[in-house]
Amino acid sequence: METKPPDRLPALSRGEPGTLPARAPVLAAYGPYDPVLDVVIPVHNEARTLEHSVLRLHEHLATGFPYRFRVTIADNASTDRTPEIAARLDDRLEEVTAVRLEAKGRGRALRTVWSRSPAPVLAYMDVDLSTDLNALLPVVAPLLSGHSDLAVGSRLARSARVVRGPRRELISRAYNLILRGSLAIRFSDAQCGFKAIRKDVAERLLPLVEDTGWFFDTELLVLAERAGLRIHEVPVDWVDDPDSRVDVVRTAIDDLRGVWRVGGALATGALPLARLRRPFGDDPRDRELSGVPRGLARQLVGFCTVGALSTLVYLGLYSLLRLGTGAQTANALALLLSALGNTAANRRLTFGVRGRARAVRHQAQGLVVFAVGLALTSGSLAALELAGGTVSHSAELAVLVAANLAATVVRFLLLRAWVFPARADGWAAERAAAPERGGAR
Repeated sequence: METKPPDRLPALSRGEPGTLPARAPVLAAYGPYDPVLDVVIPVHNEARTLEHSVLRLHEHLATGFPYRFRVTIADNASTDRTPEIAARLDDRLEEVTAVRLEAKGRGRALRTVWSRSPAPVLAYMDVDLSTDLNALLPVVAPLLSGHSDLAVGSRLARSARVVRGPRRELISRAYNLILRGSLAIRFSDAQCGFKAIRKDVAERLLPLVEDTGWFFDTELLVLAERAGLRIHEVPVDWVDDPDSRVDVVRTAIDDLRGVWRVGGALATGALPLARLRRPFGDDPRDRELSGVPRGLARQLVGFCTVGALSTLVYLGLYSLLRLGTGAQTANALALLLSALGNTAANRRLTFGVRGRARAVRHQAQGLVVFAVGLALTSGSLAALELAGGTVSHSAELAVLVAANLAATVVRFLLLRAWVFPARADGWAAERAAAPERGGAR
């Protein structure tokens, strides 16, 4: 039985965040005697159920899993007979390994074992085996084939079958609603104890995950999704363990703290997630076409969204200022204020520039772009006034909208080619000046 001190987690072999290669099947690189899958069972004081669950899992894998496997019992600071039982299973079964940590924390246990495992696919499941084991191969298969980066069992998918009390059901759904509302997640179930990840993804993603408790896997999934990695969801059959000793209230409070921390890190751009994005695969349809800039479609969507909101702000400001000043002055002030917000929004959302580096320069360049828009819109107003006669407010707004549409095309080209040229490749790595995290903590 292996023992690991709590304050010296093993360093990842390639822990520094770096660009992931294109996905590829993992079996070709491993010999017939190497474990392809490592299933980790994190435990704390589980003497009552540990042996039965491990034997049941081992039998399922030995009879139904087509590749070599390993089951790792990650005992985190148990004070009952759990270490003794884990050691006995380690001696009894060739494919079972027991690891002892002297500090509690499911996330700490998973990070430690996953970091040391030789298997190309890493998984974990709760010791109660609430999830039907028939879902294990469907969870692992897309990672082995190279289709996906992570895979999760989902109790909230439409075809999942779940047996549990109304209290746990309400808490689970409320938690996922909070995640959707605050962190804009797209996966359906963050808390199901049935997940898997490719080793190459874990090596780069785990150094960015701070939590060592129950929020660990939620944080892992959120960061993976924000990094553009592919998460495969499998509907599962799940039966609640009536003897669960999880402190629901404390866990909920810790999870909310984790949501707040991760949300703040994502909002400030403190995580170098863009570096983790995978290139396209080997399908000829995915190859780059000469003369077509990467990321153009995504940038156009972001620019149009920001532009639409900026136009509404601009028109509102113009209408407000027009009540107390002339058309030209109102136009100039409204365009100036909306331009400042437009540059800041495009900097962050459209071109993905984070941090304060060169922010002032970008705003100055944005003001030059603003001057082009001002010339177009002011010239349109001047032409309208020269036409003579009384001009209605609605006519002024119509002319300004048309002029702004023309200015928008010029603004996008200037922003892309002059103000933010380093972001013209779409999924490029973040600027070196952006705050970085990772490596040893």
